[in-house]
Amino acid sequence: MTDALVSKLGRFKLLPRKKKTSKSDYGHVLVVGGSKGLDGAAVLAATAALRSGSGLVTLATPSDLKNSLRRLPVEVMRLWLADKPREMVLEFVRKRNVSCMVLGPGLSVTTKSVALVKQVVQNIHVPVVLDADGLNSFKGRQAELREHSGPLVLTPHEKEFERLFNQQCPNKPSERLRLAKKLAKFYDVVLVLKGPHTLVVDAAREYTNRTGNPGMAKGGTGDVLAGLIASFIAQGLGIFEASAWAVYYHGLAGDLAVKEKGELGLTASDLIDAFPRAFRWGSSAGRAAVL
Repeated sequence: MTDALVSKLGRFKLLPRKKKTSKSDYGHVLVVGGSKGLDGAAVLAATAALRSGSGLVTLATPSDLKNSLRRLPVEVMRLWLADKPREMVLEFVRKRNVSCMVLGPGLSVTTKSVALVKQVVQNIHVPVVLDADGLNSFKGRQAELREHSGPLVLTPHEKEFERLFNQQCPNKPSERLRLAKKLAKFYDVVLVLKGPHTLVVDAAREYTNRTGNPGMAKGGTGDVLAGLIASFIAQGLGIFEASAWAVYYHGLAGDLAVKEKGELGLTASDLIDAFPRAFRWGSSAGRAAVL
C-alpha cells in the first residue's frame, strides 16, 4: 500500500533513528486545545504526538481543567492558560523552542478562543496544524487564512470543509481533488481533506490514502491524526511529507487495531495503542524495499 506514497516521497525518513541522539533532536510539539467538556480532544492530540516520536510535548489548556486531565500521560508537560492566553502561548513558543503546534482540538469557539487562534496563525512562524475548532474559528472569515505567518496544515473533514470554505464538497473524486488543489494553492497551505480515501494536497502535489477502515468513523480519530502530523513535522519532515505519512500510518494503525477490536468497538485511543505495531510493521526488514 505504500508504493504510491513512496513514489512521491521516497522512504519514510524518521526510521530507523540514529543511535547517538537526544530528545532535542526530535522536536517540541505544543498542542493548544481543550475546554470544559471537550478536554478529551486535546488529550488525544497530545498523546498521539507523544506516542509517535516527538522529543517533547506540551499541552496548553485552560487552567480550570486542572482536575479533569487525569488521562493525560505524565510525560506530557502542561501549560495552564489563564487571563491572557494569547500572550502566554506566544511567549511560550518564543522561549521554549517549539517546533510545531496543533491548534484547535476541543478549544471551543468563544470570542477569546477565536482571538487566540487568529493571533497564533498570523504571528507564529513555526508550522501550525489547524484542526477542529481552530478551523471553525475562521468560519465566515476564511480570507484571513491567507495572512498566516508560518507553514500551515488544514485538516477538515467534509462538514468542516464546507463550513470553512462556504461551498459544497464534491462527491466525484476528480472534482474533489481539483477543488482541494485550487484551495491549497490559493491559501498556500497543505490541505488534508479527511474521509474515506483522505486527500493530502498542496499547490503541486497530491496523495490519496488507501489505509483505514469504517471503524475509524468515530469521534477523536481526527484529533489523533492532528497530533501525528505535528509530531512528524517536529521531527523534521516537510509539511506535505509529514501529512501524507501521518495519514498513511493513522490508517494503518486503524487497520491493525480493527483486527482485535472490530469495527463497532474501535476507538480513537485504540489507534494510538496500535502506533508501535504500525511503526514496527512499516520499518521491518520485510518492508525495507518499499519504505
